[in-house]
Amino acid sequence: MEKFSEQPLRGDDHHWSDLPQILPLGDCALLVRFGQSLDEAANSAALAFATRMQSDSIDGVSEVVPSLVSVLVRYNPMIIGPVRLAGELGLRLISDNAPETARVQHVAVRFDGPDLDEVAALLGLSREAFVAAHNRSGLRVLTTGFAPGFVYCGFHDSALNVPRRELVKPRVPAGSVLFAAGQTAITATEVPTGWHVIGHTDFRNFDVDQNPPTRLRAGDQLIFEVVS
Repeated sequence: MEKFSEQPLRGDDHHWSDLPQILPLGDCALLVRFGQSLDEAANSAALAFATRMQSDSIDGVSEVVPSLVSVLVRYNPMIIGPVRLAGELGLRLISDNAPETARVQHVAVRFDGPDLDEVAALLGLSREAFVAAHNRSGLRVLTTGFAPGFVYCGFHDSALNVPRRELVKPRVPAGSVLFAAGQTAITATEVPTGWHVIGHTDFRNFDVDQNPPTRLRAGDQLIFEVVS
């Protein structure tokens, strides 16, 4: 039976300043981790690797799921074992594939959320100045998850960083635009949240009748447009 090591993968330092780790996750999945905390480099590396895996498939791999700083690779152990799969992943980690061109998506937002004034005050800005700063440059879809169609977008300038709320809102409606920790998020279903609600949108990133059911994918560039 194959024995899998949990030590970080050793690769080419020219490609990775912090070497990614390939770790077992259960008996039919490996996790490729690019960082211990969320930052631009780790997220970009995770998304680039997921794209590479989707275009350069491995026999026996059943699913590739990117997250904020890692990529989950599910496999059929009757077709490929973890040691051989780790070797295949390692080859793809050091390859030089060109990054995929980002799709640009426009999202119309009504900046009328119940926490908008509080967030602006925390940053020492007027409501109008905060909205202008929020929309000054596009954001990248970092990942989707937590709830169906839920989208994490980043990163805002460090001057716009505010913590999450101390009290969790038990439920916010679909289409809520959330803000905290240098990111903006968009809900597609009713969810609880500890983020600040700064606006609403008619855009929905989840439709069970469509395939795939989500319109946005990790790596997309979002442009927020103000509507009244």
